[in-house]
Amino acid sequence: MTVSTLADLLVALEDDAVSTVALDTDLSAVPSFTLPPGKALEGRGSGVRLTFNDGGDGIVLTTDNRLANIRLDTDVKRCAVLNDTSVSTLGRLSFRDVTTVGRVRILARENVRGGHVEIDGLDIVAADARAERERPHGYGVYVIQGAFTLWNMQADPNVQITANLLRMRAGREKAPVRGSGIFLSGAGDTGGNVRVDHLETNAVFSDGGIAAGTPDQISGGVFTVYGCHARLVRNHEPVTTYGQNDMVLDNWGEVDVWIAQAPITSFGPSGIGFVNFGTLSELRCDAPIETFGLGARGFNVYDGTCKSADFNRIVTHGDGAVGIQISKPVGRIVVREGIETFGGTGDSLVKGVVTSLSAVALSVKAGGEATLIDIAGGCKTNAAGIPPIEMHGSVRSLRVDCVAAQ
Repeated sequence: MTVSTLADLLVALEDDAVSTVALDTDLSAVPSFTLPPGKALEGRGSGVRLTFNDGGDGIVLTTDNRLANIRLDTDVKRCAVLNDTSVSTLGRLSFRDVTTVGRVRILARENVRGGHVEIDGLDIVAADARAERERPHGYGVYVIQGAFTLWNMQADPNVQITANLLRMRAGREKAPVRGSGIFLSGAGDTGGNVRVDHLETNAVFSDGGIAAGTPDQISGGVFTVYGCHARLVRNHEPVTTYGQNDMVLDNWGEVDVWIAQAPITSFGPSGIGFVNFGTLSELRCDAPIETFGLGARGFNVYDGTCKSADFNRIVTHGDGAVGIQISKPVGRIVVREGIETFGGTGDSLVKGVVTSLSAVALSVKAGGEATLIDIAGGCKTNAAGIPPIEMHGSVRSLRVDCVAAQ
């Protein structure tokens, strides 16, 4: 059924005989409304936009809903899309070519005990999740929710949410979303979980807006938190963070393969290019990791493990900004075009504690082990008195070649 007015839209939503409501014109001053189970809403033509009332949320999804070819605008702090947690299941929630100003938040809590989220094209132009006080906690820090949040909050480990998330985009260069960018979480290491077949992102720009001197809060550009198992994560375009304690890519969960095809960049203090606390089977970064802030490391494994990591190049600029730091057993690490640091000694956030570090290119801490570390292009430090390699753990096979790999 095609509609052109707000009144007709609201009538069509309540008509059980209408499965798909097609909107063919922009509408403004729209009140928040619920899509009943089984109902779809799509834009007819290009550029169809719903602008919701100031201070209100947008569309509330229930079960087996579909959104397609439409833009939804709310205040950036509100949810352009959220879900009704009184229903027993999400069923299949489908998004295709949806653009929002405002957050997209899907929670499994209260009555929701299952379902699947399918996204092929979601662009969150602007959003701000900093006011959300519910945050996963682990390793001494709380994680701020994202412009896109998929969170299974059920304590029961039998509750599983599945997802396939393609063409995800958040923020704009120099106009990042606030809080995390893309955020996926379960209820913990032993609670309800999220299983993701593919998570594929286009450009993501985020700034957590965390005040200096706040060591117990972090955010991430793309963050797979505990209780999330992703088969494949692929970043097709750059992921960039700007603020204090903003990780660019962060894994607390379990990821089989993570591929970053474009630059990973952090501008804020204690922002890390890629940080792993979970289980990461294979990581491949085909473009440089570069950080600019105080204590902003390139890659670190402080908990969990990484079986195989392959990097293009890692460069850090700030004091205390280690290139690669390993504190737990890992497998194979390869760098094809070298590690270079420009900073000296300075403060960096480590598991919720501000710690003094030197900007060593390669640091293997006590408890850190590696089967193989192979660095082509050399380990170079530019500040006086900063060694290129710090070895307090063990590496079975270590090779550093000053010539970059061909």
